[in-house]
Amino acid sequence: TNEMEGNFQIPETTNLLQRIKEFTRSILEDLAEGRSPKISINRFRNYCMNPEADCFCSSDEPKGQEILTLKKESQTYRIDVLLRVLLIVQQLVQENRHGSKRDIYYMHPSAFKAQSVVDRAIADICILFQCSRYNLNVVSVGNGLVMGWLKFREAGRKFDCLNSLNTVRLE
Repeated sequence: TNEMEGNFQIPETTNLLQRIKEFTRSILEDLAEGRSPKISINRFRNYCMNPEADCFCSSDEPKGQEILTLKKESQTYRIDVLLRVLLIVQQLVQENRHGSKRDIYYMHPSAFKAQSVVDRAIADICILFQCSRYNLNVVSVGNGLVMGWLKFREAGRKFDCLNSLNTVRLE
């Protein structure tokens, strides 16, 4: 069985795309040969157990591994979500576009069921490929208001917010 581990370097775009391709190919090879893929994801503690550690703790060390297979329904669903989100991430990176976790959720809300499901998949992808959301072109979007004259470009499209208070004009 091919076992995928998150032992990769911090990616450049082409390197990340190649690793996504290798990851999905490995899953397809397992399925084609009648095996359940095994996806090994390092687990990290997101809080510090040492009260004297101030801001620093050994939380960057893995606290074990979780193996996802198709043998449990809950893990099958998690793999499905992970692959759907990975496809979206691949498109964002290929097209040099950015999207928010919320944008990704609303692409398949009936499949994802909750925002937290997408959040977990993104965290799993970051762990698998040892990169940040920034490397995946996934950004956080805070609630709020943007005021002032704003023009920007993304993926070759120009957004102009100068001429209307309520709408964005695409050029």
